[in-house]
Amino acid sequence: MANIIAHQKSSPQIDHESDSAQQYLTFQLGGELFALDILHVKEILEYGHVTPVPMTPTFIRGVINLRGAVVPVIDLYARFGRGLAEVTRRSCIVIVEVQHEEERHDIGVTVDAVNEVVELPPAEIEPAPAFGAKIRTDFIAGMGKLDGRFVILLDLAKVLSVDEMALLAEMGQGDHGNGE
Repeated sequence: MANIIAHQKSSPQIDHESDSAQQYLTFQLGGELFALDILHVKEILEYGHVTPVPMTPTFIRGVINLRGAVVPVIDLYARFGRGLAEVTRRSCIVIVEVQHEEERHDIGVTVDAVNEVVELPPAEIEPAPAFGAKIRTDFIAGMGKLDGRFVILLDLAKVLSVDEMALLAEMGQGDHGNGE
């Protein structure tokens, strides 16, 4: 599978005033279409061996060795409170870069299947809904209109908040043990 390498953007916010289109990586998760700003995506890997880590919340699948670096892998489906995602032959790990204080961290997120990179002009992006989504509204940066349907644009800083995930781990959220 081809790697996608991109540069880090300074802000995860959607610029509704700009008329230039932004690029997003679209992917399937639990039968729904999601997207991440391509500037946060470093590469896409086939789902391979993930080493479970004892005493971690369910949404932490484990860690992988990425060119000598230990990278945590987060099950997005479980992070959204829906249980562990089923791993299939189309499952992928998307390596993203998130900013935490002054440091940047690589984190892997599991998705059911990667679709494509699309461009969305700001005019095709609506604000996050106040209700009706099956995930926390603070995880949603906006709703993009793509080929007559909506794609959920994720706010990566909120979904992969290092502080929040550490707090959930301390509180024992997700019944320790990652089900492996």
